[in-house]
Amino acid sequence: MNNRAEQLKAFDRLLTIMDELREQCPWDKKQTMESLRYLTIEETYELSDAILEKDLTEVKKELGDLMLHLVFYSKIGAETNDFDIADVLNGVCEKLIKRHPHIYGDVKINSEEDVKRNWEQLKLKEGNRSVLAGVPKSLPAMVKAFRIQEKVRGVGFDWDDKRQVWAKVEEELQEFQEEFNVAENEKIDAEKAAQEFGDVLFALINYARFINIEPEAALERTNKKFIKRFTYLEAQAQKQGKQLADMTLAEMDVFWEEAKQME
Repeated sequence: MNNRAEQLKAFDRLLTIMDELREQCPWDKKQTMESLRYLTIEETYELSDAILEKDLTEVKKELGDLMLHLVFYSKIGAETNDFDIADVLNGVCEKLIKRHPHIYGDVKINSEEDVKRNWEQLKLKEGNRSVLAGVPKSLPAMVKAFRIQEKVRGVGFDWDDKRQVWAKVEEELQEFQEEFNVAENEKIDAEKAAQEFGDVLFALINYARFINIEPEAALERTNKKFIKRFTYLEAQAQKQGKQLADMTLAEMDVFWEEAKQME
């Protein structure tokens, strides 16, 4: 691994290259924070994919891409005299010191939960009007639900036991079934059914949190597993000269089971 001097030298090299690109490259010169935003989101998801795949070589690459974006935003901020990379880094350093009084002060803690609770209390003291003020509006709904639940737990608004959470899941499932009973084949109130379905998902995400499952990552793994199996099904059908639309579900299920056995 590189020592601190080598790490700082590499960071300085990136800052120098960013200066040169901003001055000399037509594409880099015309970029704004707004034009970079969607690219940053894309890079973040690519990093997420690499983490889920446990591909550390790709993780390293995607971290580099994200680091470039952070330096890019800071360079643009410096050009408008609003902030530069030093302001950005010092800002986060000061925040970390302030929000870790158990490390940089005399506050005593006994657990990770104490750290989270202190963090949220400190944010409120810093001027946040609500514990939930820091949850980005544009987060994907499942991630947002998880973060909301984590944040309110930090101020003590949470269940005491996972059995209580599972009881809530069962309650929400029952309410959803009552609104959308397929067996009776009756016309439903679609809006109310959608609300009940949302309650089911929120309760399941809450239970996942209690048993240390990250729901977004769990669902994405299932997505990838389904895609892999279905792609195998398509390939095998093609080898036999068949079209999926002409096959029975039982015929397709043979290939599906083969794909499962190969995992």
